[in-house]
Amino acid sequence: MFEERRQRPPEADPAAERAVPLLELGQVVATPGALVALSDAHESGEWYLARHARGDWGDLCAEDRAVNRQAVRLGQRVLSEYRLPTGEKLWIITEWDRSVTTLLLASEY
Repeated sequence: MFEERRQRPPEADPAAERAVPLLELGQVVATPGALVALSDAHESGEWYLARHARGDWGDLCAEDRAVNRQAVRLGQRVLSEYRLPTGEKLWIITEWDRSVTTLLLASEY
């Protein structure tokens, strides 16, 4: 679905070191806007999906990170936000039942 376009440095977030994903992603889908934004940024959606699955939720505030930690424990919807190099905000949402994970732009929500 996505090709790896460039190597990324390891993140400072301890979640980045987690080898076992916290989340099952289910079927991965993306909006047309997200696909265009990733292409324009020369980025791979796979890299962001891997971060999301490991619990590295990107640019979320501390309160939203705490909500995500609880959502993982309780089987609720999980949201990540990443800033692409172009400045676009990419959101990744995994549904409560872990059946679908969607990549979309914040502006598309």
